[in-house]
Amino acid sequence: MRLAPEVAEALAGGRPVVALESAIVTHGLPRPRNLEVAREAEAAVRDAGALPATIAIVAGEARVGLDDEALVAVAERDDVVKCGVRDLAPVAARGGYGGTTVAATAHLAARAGIRVFATGGLGGVHREARQSWDESADLEVLARTGIVVVCAGVKSILDVGATLERLETLNVTVLGYRTDRFPGFYLSDSDFPVPWRVESAAEVVSVVRASDELGTEGSAVVVANPLPSAEQLDPALHDRVLAEGLIAAEAAGVRCKDVTPFLLDHLARETGGASLEANTRLVVRNARLAAEIASELPG
Repeated sequence: MRLAPEVAEALAGGRPVVALESAIVTHGLPRPRNLEVAREAEAAVRDAGALPATIAIVAGEARVGLDDEALVAVAERDDVVKCGVRDLAPVAARGGYGGTTVAATAHLAARAGIRVFATGGLGGVHREARQSWDESADLEVLARTGIVVVCAGVKSILDVGATLERLETLNVTVLGYRTDRFPGFYLSDSDFPVPWRVESAAEVVSVVRASDELGTEGSAVVVANPLPSAEQLDPALHDRVLAEGLIAAEAAGVRCKDVTPFLLDHLARETGGASLEANTRLVVRNARLAAEIASELPG
């Protein structure tokens, strides 16, 4: 694993750093918008007073902080693998390229000493999981990784209620940022409540400090940051297109980790790009909030 020089310098000096995942860039957004959004997220972190550290596997090396050449490579290459934690070693051993998921990014960020991480939406329990046992590795990794994760809830294509139950079982703290309702990624409200509400970055940091003192810092703190209702995807359009996408995925035999990119692509296409723009807004908003939180944390 290699830290970019400015990331290593910032961490050594106690300055705020925010980890950013690369699976959004490699598998979550279409080209060329993926590279534009990656740069927008990094700029949002810098504008809010922190240093961005996008994480990816580049030519067999886990990199924490990408220069522009590496960012372009992972955004434009056709051979980039979507990497959970279990995929990191095989991809690295083969000298490959990998876009890191929430789980893999959280794992590598924590190893580097980064305490705050921004993403779009978490993975979780998939629909029909009673039959498929399909549950994102994000949840187990967050249960054993002491990091603050700013997200827009879990992806609305998942079973949100079951995911929240798993997070409770795994002792992952969930905070609603200025909301009593758990966000549904493209939607401001998933129809489920959050257990705790916070009003500011400073209040998030107070929770993190209390966790450190109480010895519960071994698991993540999830900060659920909803899109404003005026910026969310139209709920009726979302529900109709998602239902059609689930049917199409089943008919095409799409399974496991391929379901998420399939459905995200279907939503983008069938909403005329509206879901893509909502996704962009939430990624940038989460990056900005993560930088505010990182700036409040002690070095």
